[in-house]
Amino acid sequence: MQRQGALKRQKERARQEKQREKSANKLERRKEKDTRGDQPPGEDPDIAGIVPGPQPPVVD
Repeated sequence: MQRQGALKRQKERARQEKQREKSANKLERRKEKDTRGDQPPGEDPDIAGIVPGPQPPVVD
């Protein structure tokens, strides 16, 4: 019988730890978003600064 209680406490601790990690990640993303700054309208931040056309060869 005691085993069931121990499993329940272990699951609850794991759930709480996962929630703490999610909260920390959320705060980190929010800070990153604030430091990134505003992008000009119509410009995708994922492809900002990429020049279309042939790319220079990769030097080994």
